[in-house]
Parts: sequence; C-alpha cells; structure tokens
Amino acid sequence: MAEHPAGKESEALRELLRLPRGERIDLTGYGTRATPGAPDGKQAALAEAEHTGRLLAGLQERLWAAGTAGDTRRVLLVLQGMDTSGKGGTVKHVIGHLNPSGCRIQAFKAPTDEERAHDFLWRIRRALPGPGQIGIFDRSHYEDVLVGRVRHLVPPATIGSRYGLINDFERELAEDGVTLVKCFLHLSREEQKRRLLRRLDRPDKRWKFSPEDIDDRALWPAYQEAYELALEHCAAPHAPWYLVPADRKWYRNWAIGRLLLEHLRELDPRYPKAGFDVAECRERLLKQP
Repeated sequence: MAEHPAGKESEALRELLRLPRGERIDLTGYGTRATPGAPDGKQAALAEAEHTGRLLAGLQERLWAAGTAGDTRRVLLVLQGMDTSGKGGTVKHVIGHLNPSGCRIQAFKAPTDEERAHDFLWRIRRALPGPGQIGIFDRSHYEDVLVGRVRHLVPPATIGSRYGLINDFERELAEDGVTLVKCFLHLSREEQKRRLLRRLDRPDKRWKFSPEDIDDRALWPAYQEAYELALEHCAAPHAPWYLVPADRKWYRNWAIGRLLLEHLRELDPRYPKAGFDVAECRERLLKQP
C-alpha cells in the first residue's frame, strides 16, 4: 500500500496532504497509519501540538478582533470521515485551544423534518461562521452525497446534481471571504473495529455507540466508493481536500492543527487600529481617582 511522502519539516503540510485534482481517487493507495511531515515520534508531535495550539489561539484572537472592525474573513474547517475516525476528538484536542467566543461548532446529525422540507444546503448555510469566526463542521453538506448515495435515500441523478451544487456553494463561500479547510480523516476498517469494540467494552464510552454503527460498517466498500467520488468531484483551488491519516490519533490532531495554522498564517489577520484618541483617553483615565 502506498503512503504519503515523508516530506521535509520546512515543507507546508498542506502540500503533503492535499489530494490531487482532476484524477481518480483510490483510497486504498493512501496509508491510514502514515505520518507525513510529522516530528520525530509521538512525544515530539504532542509537544509541538501544544505549541501549535498557543499559536492558533493568538491568530484566532487577531481574526476575531479584525472581524469586529469590519473584516469579513473567516475560516471553515470541514471534518469528514467514517465513524470513529476522530471528528469529535479533533474538535476536543485541536479546537479546545481556542476561545469559544470566536468559534462556531456544528455537529450535523440526520436531518430533522424541518430540514428535510428545504434543500440540502439550507441547514448548512444557517450554521456558517460569521466574520472573524472559525467554524467547525463535524460532518457537513457532504453527508448528502455519502449517506444519501449509500443508503439510496435519493435517486442517483439527484446525487449527481449535488456535486455541482456543492462546488457552486463552496465557490460562493470563497468569494465571500471564507477560507475552507476540508479534511478527510482516513481510517482503516481494522482500526474502526478496534475503536467500536472499545466503546462496547467501556461503560463510559457506550453512549457513543449505536447498533446502527454495525450496519454502516457492513457497507464499508460502498462508503469508500462514495468518498472517492466526493473527493474527486468536489475539489477546487479554493476548496481542496486534505487527506489526513487517522489511525494514529496523535498524528491526526497534530496534522489538523498544523493545517489550520498554515491557513491562518496566510490570512495574517491584524488587530484593528483604535477608532479613538488613545493618548487623550489615557490622560482622562489617569486623572480619575
């Protein structure tokens, strides 16, 4: 099985993890335990992830501050992957470093009756981050070309049309100042089984388990094919896909933190200039008791 190239420390991680555009995607060609670009070993990666978290917190504050002064830019992190691939774990370990005031986290479940009464992007639009915010989608609009396809919830022609609608939607977001960071958490079937068994074996983890997880697992080949098609059809320069090997949790968390850091550094948000006379306000304050 082929794996991502190791890469040099100085090389941008997004160059290592970005999936090619215009090519057929075969997920069996990507290692789920690979660690492209990672520091030397787990402990080094954990230490670097902590440092990355502090850098992310500073950049997030600058982004949030800029948003209060009219900067409309924001970031949307999209997390997709099979059950137990670590979407929730990523939110806990990576986004946990950030100020909740500047984040908008949405975990998409099966659509409600109200949501089904609208087009599939309606609930997505309602959950988008505002100016200066970092949005995190635990699952996303891609569920409608994944579950919808595998479970035959809509006709094939409808699935086919949704790829184009998603591309139009993401282009619209980019034009509106949204930086999209789309991550596919690539998990092996064997590792998923181990994680599901741990959920069953531990009373404190059983709340995460559903018997339907076993049913979905039986459809693994169909889901892999659905993901391959989504990764092929819905990638653009402004909305590429990053494939993050997810069998090693420490690597998954390190990699997504680094991806966010690279994108935020490129945005380079700045604190806004004061809209008042700083010296005059300071003088007034000093005169008070």
